[in-house]
Amino acid sequence: MKKEKGLLIVLSGPAGVGKGTVCGALRQEDTNIQYSVSATTRNPREGEVDGVNYFFRSRDEFENMIVNDQLLEWAEYVGNYYGTPIDYVKETINKGTDIILEIEVQGALKVKERFPEGVFIFLMPPSLAELRSRIVGRGTETEDIINKRMTVAKEEIDMMKKYDYVVENDQVDLAVDRIKAIVTAEHCKRERLIEKYKQLVEVE
Repeated sequence: MKKEKGLLIVLSGPAGVGKGTVCGALRQEDTNIQYSVSATTRNPREGEVDGVNYFFRSRDEFENMIVNDQLLEWAEYVGNYYGTPIDYVKETINKGTDIILEIEVQGALKVKERFPEGVFIFLMPPSLAELRSRIVGRGTETEDIINKRMTVAKEEIDMMKKYDYVVENDQVDLAVDRIKAIVTAEHCKRERLIEKYKQLVEVE
């Protein structure tokens, strides 16, 4: 019987909503979900391994990947490129393994253009007041930056309509349970299974 492909799960939402925390908790609970490894031109930090933490590439190599359309999405941040290699994602899902990509909203929408069959989940804060509290709690942002982040967050929340699912991150364990339920349901979708089960009724 034909093997079922894995899912590309894209988790995004405004800064401070807890994407990294939820993604980390999800991976600890579900060993079949693999974290997407990004390519970058920044230098490896101590202890980082090529192909595990990042695919470390030279600037020329990365720009060749852009030209050759080998990235689902990419961006330049503080002088370095970051992006998601298409081949890595396809190889992972073709093995039957789910892969999760934790990414900002604009990047997620770029991925949806290239890979519409992915599962797009928008992580929502319980309220804007709670989101602001979480950003303030980091202790790393100035008041001006916090206000700018909140303005962007309102714009990003308006983009929720372009996602398949919305999950409120009121408590991390509950958010993880909701995402796991979504993944289970997606694996049961008719269109994902129809080719696999056609073989049962084919006349030899």
